[in-house]
Amino acid sequence: MKTYQDLIMITGENNSHRDEASVMDFVRTAINDHEASDLYRTAAIADRYDQKRNVTIEEYQKLLYTISGRAVPDNYSANWKIKSAFFHRFNLQEVQYLLGNGATWNNSSTGDKLGKDFDTRLQEIGHKSLIGGVAFGFFNLDHLEVFAVTEFAPLYDEENGALKAGVRFWRVAANKPLRATLYELDGYTDYIWKNGDGSVLHPKRPYIIKIRSSEVDGTEIYDFENYPTFPIVPLWANPHHQSEIVGLREQIDCYDLIKSGFANDIDDASLIYWTINNAGGMDDVDLAKFIERMRTVKAAVVEDDGAKAESHTMDVPYASREALLTRLRSDLYEDAMALDTKAIASGGSVVTAAIKAAYEPLNSKCDDFEYCIDEFLDGILAIAGIQDEAPTFTRSTLVNTQEEISTVVSAAQYLDSEYVTRKILNILGDGDQADDILKKMDEEDSERMTGGSEDQNPGENPPDSTEGAGEASEGIPGQVGGE
Repeated sequence: MKTYQDLIMITGENNSHRDEASVMDFVRTAINDHEASDLYRTAAIADRYDQKRNVTIEEYQKLLYTISGRAVPDNYSANWKIKSAFFHRFNLQEVQYLLGNGATWNNSSTGDKLGKDFDTRLQEIGHKSLIGGVAFGFFNLDHLEVFAVTEFAPLYDEENGALKAGVRFWRVAANKPLRATLYELDGYTDYIWKNGDGSVLHPKRPYIIKIRSSEVDGTEIYDFENYPTFPIVPLWANPHHQSEIVGLREQIDCYDLIKSGFANDIDDASLIYWTINNAGGMDDVDLAKFIERMRTVKAAVVEDDGAKAESHTMDVPYASREALLTRLRSDLYEDAMALDTKAIASGGSVVTAAIKAAYEPLNSKCDDFEYCIDEFLDGILAIAGIQDEAPTFTRSTLVNTQEEISTVVSAAQYLDSEYVTRKILNILGDGDQADDILKKMDEEDSERMTGGSEDQNPGENPPDSTEGAGEASEGIPGQVGGE
C-alpha cells in the first residue's frame, strides 16, 4: 500500500519539486495497490452481500461426473439460488437503531452549520463503514460528502497513522474513462485516464474559493483558503477496523446453500424418478439428459437393447434441514448481536424486562460503534471550526405500551403533570403533539377555575335565579308562573 510519505517523495515538501506526470503515475499505482488489498477485496464482497447478491450462492455451479471422473456442469437438474438478506438487515438495524433519530447537539446552531442533510449523510457513512470496515467523510465547506472504501484509497502517515491524503476514484463502466481526485492538505487535483492515457483534468486548487460580485466588476475570485487540517476523516466500523461481514459470511453461505439445496430437492422430487435396467453403458451425463427430456418432452427413448425404465416416487426428508436452518438463523442473530423481533414475538405477551434483555446485545454493539462515531464527529467539528462536544443519540426501542403507561400512571402523584403527559405521549408515539395537548389542558383548567362566568355581563342575574326561572317558565301549560 502507498502512504503519505510515498507521496511526499514524489511532490516534495510544499510541492518543491512537483511533476504532474510523476504524480499521475503515483495516483494510478495507489489505486491499483488499494484494489489489491485485503481491505478492498473484503469490502467489495461485503457490498454485494449488503445488496442481497450473495457471492458464494451466485457463483455456485452444480456438477456431474462422467464414468471417467471428468466434471461437467449440471444443466439438467434444478439449480435454485436463494439469497438471504441477513447482512443488509443487520447493518440497517444497527444504523437506524443508533442514528435513525438524528444527532442532538449541545449547541443548537451546530446542526445548521454542518448542513441540513447532515443526519442523512451520517446514516449513509455509518452504513458504508459497517460494510467496508471504514468509510470516509469529506467536509466540503457546508456539507458532508461520503466516500466508501471501495472508491477511496487512503494515504496514512507512517509515523502516527493519521490520514494525510487520499485518492478518490471512479468510472461509470469498465469501458469508460477512469476519474480520480487527489486530496492533499493544501488542495485537490482532478485527473482522467482515457484509453490508458492520463491527463490533468483540473489543476490543483485550494478547498475554499472566496467569490464576490458587484455590478461594476461582476463576479471575481478574491481569495483562497484551506482547512486547518486534512478535510477527510475516516469512520471505522469497530475497533478491529474490519468489515462486519467477517465471521458472518460462512454462516450466511451455509444457510443459503442448504435452503437452495432443499428447494432443488423438492423441485426434482416433484417429478417421478426413474430406474433404468440393462443400461450399463449410460453414465451420469446420459442419465441427466434422460431426466431432462422427461421433464420437458414428457417422453424419452432408451437406446440400449433390452433396457427398461421404471418410474418411482419419493419423499424428501426435511426435518433435519429445518432444524439446521433454524439453528443457523439463531446463531447468525447471536453472532451479529442483532435483535431478533421474531424471537420476542413468539413469546406472546412479553414484559418490559424481557424486551430490554433482548436489546442488550444490540445496545452493547451500538455502544462500541458510537465511540467510533464520536471520534469521527470530533474530527469533523475541528475541520468545520465548530466549538461543540460530541452529540447524543436517541435510540428507538420496542416497549410493552400498557406496562410502560401503567408504570408512569402509578407514579403520577409524585411527578409533575406536564412530565407525566409528555412521557405517556412519547410512549404512544405522539410526542410531537405534546405542546398542543398541554395548551388545551391549560385552557380547560382555566375554564373550570372561572366556572364559565367570563361570558356573563356584570350585574346580570345568574341563569338559576328566581327571576330567570319565572320568565323561562311563562306560558308553559301546567307550570306555575313567576309571580
